[in-house]
Amino acid sequence: MSTPGTDVPVWEQRFRAGRVGLPDWAEDAPERCVVVASVDGALEVHSWDARSGELTRATARPEGTAGATIDPAGHWVWWFDDTAGDEHGVWRRQPFGSAPGEGVQDPLGLPAAYSAGLVLTRGGAVVVGRTDDAYGTRVEVVEDGGTRLLYEHREDAYAADVSEDGRWLALSHSEHGDSRHPDLRVLDVADGTTVAELADGPGKGVAPLGFAPRPGDPRLLVEHEREGRAELLVWDVAAGTETPVVLGVPGDVAGAEWTRDGAGLLVLVDHEARTLLHRVDLATGDVQQVGPGTGTVGGATARPDGDVWLTWSSAAHATAVRTLGGDVLLRAPGAPAPDSVDVTDVWVEGEGGRIHALLRRPVGAAGPLPLVVEVHGGPTAHDTDGFRPYCATWVDEGFAVVQVNYRGSTGYGSAWRDALEARVGHVELADVAAVADHLVATGVADPARLVLAGASWGGYLTLLGLGTQPQRWAVGLAGVPVADYVAAYEDEMEGLKAFDRSLFGGSPTEVPGKYADSSPLTYVDAVTAPVLVLAGENDPRCPIRQIENYLERLAGRAAPHEVYRYDAGHGSLLDDERVRQMRVELDFVRRHLP
Repeated sequence: MSTPGTDVPVWEQRFRAGRVGLPDWAEDAPERCVVVASVDGALEVHSWDARSGELTRATARPEGTAGATIDPAGHWVWWFDDTAGDEHGVWRRQPFGSAPGEGVQDPLGLPAAYSAGLVLTRGGAVVVGRTDDAYGTRVEVVEDGGTRLLYEHREDAYAADVSEDGRWLALSHSEHGDSRHPDLRVLDVADGTTVAELADGPGKGVAPLGFAPRPGDPRLLVEHEREGRAELLVWDVAAGTETPVVLGVPGDVAGAEWTRDGAGLLVLVDHEARTLLHRVDLATGDVQQVGPGTGTVGGATARPDGDVWLTWSSAAHATAVRTLGGDVLLRAPGAPAPDSVDVTDVWVEGEGGRIHALLRRPVGAAGPLPLVVEVHGGPTAHDTDGFRPYCATWVDEGFAVVQVNYRGSTGYGSAWRDALEARVGHVELADVAAVADHLVATGVADPARLVLAGASWGGYLTLLGLGTQPQRWAVGLAGVPVADYVAAYEDEMEGLKAFDRSLFGGSPTEVPGKYADSSPLTYVDAVTAPVLVLAGENDPRCPIRQIENYLERLAGRAAPHEVYRYDAGHGSLLDDERVRQMRVELDFVRRHLP
């Protein structure tokens, strides 16, 4: 299916449509912003003058550029420079409004590493977090041409925010060995001494979201999970007092920031796969839902004039940057994405409780239909009522598509998120199977035409599912998967090593049986369905060697499989590459599905 007057299929038009993110604006020059938007088929960093509407491209790298921020004065656009998507690089900056290559500097002068936070202060000092295998995590202060070490530890940590007066740094850390449930420390930026600490004990994380935006204000906004879901409190670091933020609405906090006067908050809340925005008055406790009342608010930022900028989408409608009143604030260059279909909520009773899933079907189609079970990555993430060109493509092809928020997903409470620790991979797949079986039983899906698909953790679950549930799946599509868990641990970036130790309760040396039980490689000889594996040559999260180990085992017994390798990391920022991968998947399924 293509739009009249063009030979480009509608699905491809969605992938090639302009994309734009939420602008990040300069605190002391709020009309100056940095925004990531697509240009010439790639995501790149831009300067954006909100007053004039002028959008000026700042970067032009072959692999695209996605990480960017702006200094408080609005003089400099900062962006992260890695190699072909490997996420290992350095921060660079260039003057606001400059073209690609103009005035680019390496202001920090530090060796390449994985990013663990960047905070630009009004006084000119830069606090930068870096991780690498050689040292774990380091947080350094760069100012007046010199660099000093503020913090170092073997375990994972992140430099979150600096107080408005530049005195204190809020640090998320996992010195206790559990990066999935971090602790919080406030450090004195001058000498690295500890000002205050906050920890809720085993299995309960606390995370800093930001200091109040007023000089001398000691309040820090904190996310916690004391009552079994993500909630908020305001911590007065100087006084040591905590004030809970009572929202009185169902769901988990998905993000929050201060209003510019420090008197209120903007809070994103996930509930049943929708993300809505709320405004909180801290003095009165009043909570109001603002902005769109359905779909997914992907991000929001409070402006000095009291307005709010936000990104919003739904399954049917592509992402746009809007004002609180609903006006489109910023459009991406190029043609807009064609609409798709809405989702239907599906609830299924599973062994661990009610499972929530989102179903898309072609308009007017009667079942049973071929079904793509698209498994999300993370695992600490969840699928929402948001725009997905990938899912829309399968609907255009006549498939039903279901996305399962299995145990391990966020947005359904801490117990649901952490339930996968009982038996990593197998717990999630029990939920995926329960939803697929329900759709077969209700006549939505054809049991002979079930496709298991996903990327990252979804790719991992795809391979594990093909090996542990071989009679259920007709075809598998595994993008950038964990395939050999032990080899993946050996080669992956340090932050993911810490995540895996938290997930399994140790390293492969310490708990070898758990890694073997959850590794797709253990079950590869049981795989019967044709499987397509997509792999990034420079992927630091699901490295290529462990995928090659799995493919060798498939090839050794002539199991039907194909591999598509591409020159990037854990995904691609290029429209051409995303379209190529979609074409490969479509072709594979057309050839192998009964």
